[in-house]
Amino acid sequence: MARPYQPSLLRLLHGATALGTVLAWLSGLFVYSQSDGRWGRLPFRPPGEWIDIHGTVGVALLPLAVLFAAYAFTLGRRQLARPSNAGALAALALAIGNGKLMQEDWLRQGNLTPLVYSLHLAAWAGITVAVVSHLAGVLSRGGWPLASSMASVRIKNGDRPTDWPRQVAKATRRQDPPARR
Repeated sequence: MARPYQPSLLRLLHGATALGTVLAWLSGLFVYSQSDGRWGRLPFRPPGEWIDIHGTVGVALLPLAVLFAAYAFTLGRRQLARPSNAGALAALALAIGNGKLMQEDWLRQGNLTPLVYSLHLAAWAGITVAVVSHLAGVLSRGGWPLASSMASVRIKNGDRPTDWPRQVAKATRRQDPPARR
């Protein structure tokens, strides 16, 4: 059986977005534990201005998520038919979208009631469920070989960074509707 191969642009965008998502999720956990904690706190409280750190991670994650979504809707559009893939992308969009509407002073002032904050907490939980579902889907479809193919550094001919513009252009042309006569 052939080893699965994932396109290099997918691996780069997916890996960067996944890393940013994990950092945002963890920093959000620290923010929640320090500033809210209504449903429990961590047994330890890491020092630092986690609201600022979480916001910075979110700002860095935004362009990565936009690029990854652009990839998903062009080169990866067939994979969006899988609910676990579409769900993970939707949960990320919801978390970033309502995160941009948050005001960091709300939590510093103990204001836990804004609807946007509640939606952000729901998105945080949604990302947890979506990522677990996404990983389960990957493992059920292809097991560890498929999962590890996302971390591979092997690059085939025709899949180098210089080939990415051609790949995107080709995928975009396939989506264009036929011209009317």
